[in-house]
Amino acid sequence: MNKIAVFGSAFNPPSLGHKSVIDSLQHFDRILLVPSISHAWGKEMLEYAKRCHLVEAFIEDLLMVNVELSCIEEMLYQPEQSVTTYAVLNELQNQHPNDHITFIMGPDNLFNFSKFYQADEILNNWSVMACPEKIKVRSSDIRQSIAKKQDISTLTTPRVCQLLNNNKFY
Repeated sequence: MNKIAVFGSAFNPPSLGHKSVIDSLQHFDRILLVPSISHAWGKEMLEYAKRCHLVEAFIEDLLMVNVELSCIEEMLYQPEQSVTTYAVLNELQNQHPNDHITFIMGPDNLFNFSKFYQADEILNNWSVMACPEKIKVRSSDIRQSIAKKQDISTLTTPRVCQLLNNNKFY
């Protein structure tokens, strides 16, 4: 039985804050990074495929063999509907019936957890772990720095920084 951490986020874009959370999850056999395809509370995000490309670059920089991109939300997506955490966890459990799944969330989501669709069912069926960032860098810090034409090399990983600088995503 594998222990799988499911870390869902907008990854808009991936930051060193995300990395600091992932660094604390190394006791898991697999760490799935799950970019949101549509945000449940209407958050504006860069196009999904571009964020997945950024996450792939981010993972390359992490140099951790147990971290991988999961595009499960793309599979579950129905136009004009958000993909719920419950649906993601349920489908992943169906794909990995013998594995133990833990949903990882940032502390900001912990305070909103009761608003999650099927929050009680999530707690009944899977482990939930709130994991604070040890490095306080948010995706919004990166977007704001880009808007001000400031250096972002201390806010994200080298490949992500290069992609953001070269492609002008924000």
